[in-house]
Amino acid sequence: MTTQERIVEPAMDPSPSPYLSLRQAVRPAIFAHFLLAEDQERARQLAAECEDLLFLTRELLKAAGLAGILGAGPPGAGPLGAGPLGAGRGSGPLDEDDGDRQAQLLGAYAEAGLLWAKVVGSTMALARALLDRGDWDRVRRLASFLADAGEDSTAAELKIQLGKAVWDTYREPLQDISGRMPPAAIASAIDVLRAVLLEVPDDVPDRNREVNRFLPPLAASVHAIMRDQEIDIPYSSRVEHIATGGVARYPDIVKLSLDEIAAEFEGTCHRP
Repeated sequence: MTTQERIVEPAMDPSPSPYLSLRQAVRPAIFAHFLLAEDQERARQLAAECEDLLFLTRELLKAAGLAGILGAGPPGAGPLGAGPLGAGRGSGPLDEDDGDRQAQLLGAYAEAGLLWAKVVGSTMALARALLDRGDWDRVRRLASFLADAGEDSTAAELKIQLGKAVWDTYREPLQDISGRMPPAAIASAIDVLRAVLLEVPDDVPDRNREVNRFLPPLAASVHAIMRDQEIDIPYSSRVEHIATGGVARYPDIVKLSLDEIAAEFEGTCHRP
């Protein structure tokens, strides 16, 4: 948690609501403030996206606050901590003043909903600017903000975009993976595959299956070195099994399989 988040959180109402809590609503804005404060010389596009997000969040909070005042209900019962529609006004017929108040309340709720949609869109625009900069860790944080606010489909789409950016970055070294690589190339391939598993969110569809495709040629290269050096292969070793495609059906254990290949390779290269 950042210093900015710790400062803001005590003042926010964490109660659930039809949209989200105020704490959740301001998290992207806190993040935007942090980016702007971190580097005053930041690229113009990124600064503009941050300023847009801050403006929209401010307008969202104003609309939510108006809804809360007009609703006069218990905190946390309605959107962004506002009361439910008509709360505290009784169940009888509405007089003219009550009707005006109800219309204003409905308008404030509608405005808050539309502004939240714009906040989400602005957050995505900021994330795309960060993707262009290769700032993957901050993109993951924005995806987390969106998921915590209940925007699961938008968060999933952002993670998919992040996954594509990571794959594009490592595409060339991945294409160099083959079944007969020298030790230096094997070490590089292991590092690249570990980077992909680290940088691509684990819930991106087919991440593990795609990485799994590179394990047989990688294991085959390690196995070839062991044969060339006439090294006794332990009975417990799975390198030959992986090299023949034995893990193709088990993408869920891709990290374990990669770690096993790396351990066999490192043991082989450092063996006297």
